[in-house]
Amino acid sequence: MTLYRLLTDEPLSAPALIAALDGWVDAGGVATTAASFVAEGGSVVAAFDADALLDYRARRPTLELSEGVMTDMTWPELTVTRVEADGRDLLVLTGPEPDYRWVEFRAALVELSLRLGVVQSVCMGAVPATVPHTRPTPVLVTGHDRRPLDSDPPLPASFMRVPASAVNLVEMSLADTGIPSAGFWAQIPHYVAGTYHAGVLALVERVAAHLDVHLPVDALVEQAKDERIRLDAIVAQRPEARAYLDQLEAAGPAPSVPQGEDIAAEIERFLRESTGESRNPFDGPAGDE
Repeated sequence: MTLYRLLTDEPLSAPALIAALDGWVDAGGVATTAASFVAEGGSVVAAFDADALLDYRARRPTLELSEGVMTDMTWPELTVTRVEADGRDLLVLTGPEPDYRWVEFRAALVELSLRLGVVQSVCMGAVPATVPHTRPTPVLVTGHDRRPLDSDPPLPASFMRVPASAVNLVEMSLADTGIPSAGFWAQIPHYVAGTYHAGVLALVERVAAHLDVHLPVDALVEQAKDERIRLDAIVAQRPEARAYLDQLEAAGPAPSVPQGEDIAAEIERFLRESTGESRNPFDGPAGDE
């Protein structure tokens, strides 16, 4: 039994697969927000079997009620959406990271990509990091087809071992078939709650440059500007936040990438702060609303 349904047989022009999955390595929903931005206005060309891949207790459907009457239920979906940019097709894979059957998902994705004639792939993710919001979002690049820009912070030359995600599986699997594949991983200030729009903008711009297509980003630019104003206002009002930001800025414009153990420790600290178990200097005094 196949894990996907192909909904169209229309010919595609030099299709590139862009993948971002909700879950691990999607801090603040930055990568999936970037994917949804690219896919906006497109049409779904393939859908994966959510019943076979997802745990609905962890990713529950959304129930709608109207005056006490249950009217609708929206199910989580893992889909591929087609959009056109500069005469070529972009195929955006987004949705929840599969909970089950990763090996079968990998095989199905490779099969689907070959059927669609994918010639290039880009994966996106976001990780919490000790970086300030006052500087451009650092973007790490993985894969043999990286073509990094000068501003990319380098990955350490030494061996690393970190927890894997399904989007890593996408990059590796397509690369193994001979499809040029790269990954872009935005480093997000760990103290920012919610979606970090500057990170979304950084990912969309990197993907567009890598695929040599134009993607209109004016709306993202405005969101990032508004976000910067809000964060700067918080810093101006809270001396402890200013002091913490000064420490981050003192690290330099392109912080070195920590080793695997340091990454794990930083993620644990990020989770503690996100759940309120320790205090974020950007949250203000305890009890503040």
